[in-house]
Amino acid sequence: MRVLTGIQSSGTLHIGNYFGAIKPMLELQKESELFMFIANYHALTSLKDAKALKQNTIDAAVTFLALGIDPAKTTFWAQSHVKEVLELYWILSSFTPMGLLERAHSYKDKVAKGIGANHALFSYPVLMAADILLYDAEVVPVGKDQIQHVEITRDIALKFNNEHGDIFTLPTFKVDENVATVPGTDGAKMSKSYGNTIDLFTTEKKLKKQVGSIVSDSTPIEEPKEYEGCNIFEMSKLFLSPHELEELKARYKRGGEGHGHFKMYLKDKIWEHFAQAREKKAYYDTHQDEVMQILDDGAQKAQKIAAEKMKMIRDAVGII
Repeated sequence: MRVLTGIQSSGTLHIGNYFGAIKPMLELQKESELFMFIANYHALTSLKDAKALKQNTIDAAVTFLALGIDPAKTTFWAQSHVKEVLELYWILSSFTPMGLLERAHSYKDKVAKGIGANHALFSYPVLMAADILLYDAEVVPVGKDQIQHVEITRDIALKFNNEHGDIFTLPTFKVDENVATVPGTDGAKMSKSYGNTIDLFTTEKKLKKQVGSIVSDSTPIEEPKEYEGCNIFEMSKLFLSPHELEELKARYKRGGEGHGHFKMYLKDKIWEHFAQAREKKAYYDTHQDEVMQILDDGAQKAQKIAAEKMKMIRDAVGII
């Protein structure tokens, strides 16, 4: 089964990003033929700073390699390194009814939030369709807000196939209902926009400060604590084995420890969990030539598939 996903780097990643999106990708890598690209063309719809876009692309590659994306198992590249996607984007545009794009929720939502309306933002679903169809992706993991874009991809592919034969694989979307929703330091969903995050890659001192800011009640130290509904406990669950989880429950019930003790326990668990990833990130940060070589190697694999697919498409539509 060929699975394709595109990622954008939007700055500092937090543990909500990891458990909500990155960890599921690492699981897919074990069981599927995973194609994963850094969507730097897509990023142009919201980022106009050339220096920042270049750095974000490299940072995204470093981060995902550090967290476990294995280029020996996953085809991993930067979107802009395979130019065929832009050619297919243009061809698909001629098979895309305006009404299909005018109904796209994402475009309306982004404009409503103040992002400037432009053609790239409006035609974003067509480029996403090109990303998917160029590589014959069978499954596309998405959040619920992206389901419509996969449906638009299917509509475009069907229209093309109806005129030229079964050239495109019709993809299906995959939404993992069991993906963890990670609470932030205030108990709401962890999000940079809420300012309630705990960063993946930070210093131990800053991590201690972030964990220390988790909202908790004022039950006296000597009294038993309620773990259900406790933000500290809910975050801790993500890092604990079943045995460790039962031990932590017992500590809550026993009393004699304050929430400050549980915060420090959580801090240690987070620091330990990402220790290997921090080491790998430090390595790749100082060996960015290797990172670029990994992206180049991945692009060569992707480009070979893209070139074969585009030959079929050009023949179908009459491009010489």
